[in-house]
Amino acid sequence: MSVLGPPVYEEETALNLPFIVEEEAKRSFDFFWKEANTNPESPGYGLILDNTGNKKVASIASVGFGLSAIIIGIERGWITKEEGYERTKGTLETFLHNVEHVGGFFYHFLNMETAKKYEEFYDCASIIDTSLFLNGAITSAEYFGGEIADLFEKIYARVDWDMYYDKSVNQFYMGYNLETGGFHHWDMYAEQMMQYILGVASETHPVPVEIYQGFERRLGEYGGYEFYNSPGGCLFTHQFSHAWFDFAKYRDSDGIDWFENSVKASKASRQYSIDQKDNFKTYHENSWGLTACATPNGYGGPGTPPYHPNVNPVNDGTVPPAGAIGSIVFTPEESIAAMEYYYENHPQLWGEYGFQDAYNLDVTPPWYADHVIGIDKGISLLMIENYRSGLVWDLYMKNKYVQRGIELLGWKKVEK
Repeated sequence: MSVLGPPVYEEETALNLPFIVEEEAKRSFDFFWKEANTNPESPGYGLILDNTGNKKVASIASVGFGLSAIIIGIERGWITKEEGYERTKGTLETFLHNVEHVGGFFYHFLNMETAKKYEEFYDCASIIDTSLFLNGAITSAEYFGGEIADLFEKIYARVDWDMYYDKSVNQFYMGYNLETGGFHHWDMYAEQMMQYILGVASETHPVPVEIYQGFERRLGEYGGYEFYNSPGGCLFTHQFSHAWFDFAKYRDSDGIDWFENSVKASKASRQYSIDQKDNFKTYHENSWGLTACATPNGYGGPGTPPYHPNVNPVNDGTVPPAGAIGSIVFTPEESIAAMEYYYENHPQLWGEYGFQDAYNLDVTPPWYADHVIGIDKGISLLMIENYRSGLVWDLYMKNKYVQRGIELLGWKKVEK
């Protein structure tokens, strides 16, 4: 037997999932495993591509999803635990010693080889992308323990959450520039829920608990569903924090059920595509889930109502498979039906790493992305696994800092 022991969840009985769900999960994992810097002599060992269209650029968010992907790969038998341990340990050592940061916050885009910020892109130390990375590191710490957990502790302790806190408005900054300080604010509900948990729970540089009351919750309605929507209605804003935190088991200090909120957002998103099917060839009941993705005109952010005032997303007929797949825990039947539709009707959308990022039938000729994006493969893989077994949720929710954040924020556990 391995000195690392057998997989933790090997006795678990999994759902019997359709072929396409299993295959998308495996191929999404392959992206994270294969599109990484695997040179142990490189300062960028363990970094993972932002997208397969540019082999020079890593993103720290992609690494965050990738760290959790390694655990899934071990549990599914796609790699050994020894292989996963080695890759994880080296990756965390890279982030502790080599990756460029400001106050513990890492730059969003990195040079794959040097681990320094990618100079050709305008970039800043990013709180949301650092948080996504930390979520992956937390699952690694809980799964492996030992030296992996020690590396996570050092990385997390270094993060100066207070540096990103604007006391004058009781909100997190979105970005930080060394010369000018913080800029823009997380002033409305979106994907940033993880930041409040991680920020208040820090034992070295915490932010006050009242920061959770600093962002606006704006109720709106579409298609008979009333829910708190993000400004542009991108579906990833209702998914990313949920990939790790099991919101179905908690209500926040105001009694809000954020899991049910994402169920409604997902159903409203699908309803929008149904309502718009006479206006767009790509949209219909099995082609839905508008979210940030590649488009025929570059990276964009299509979304669904209710939009916030003065926000007008560019909905041009582009649909990313990750939109529906990332909601599989919220809308399982509808998400699986969408996956089966894409696979059976659009072979141009299928590739080495599963579904390509997006497609659009409303341009001439019809457009299919020729690459995948790490965060879209990540939300697909993690949500499929959570739907299957709850693995990522189980690991993340055990973490002492996550539990400390829950307690400090006053969130209450509910019995289902």
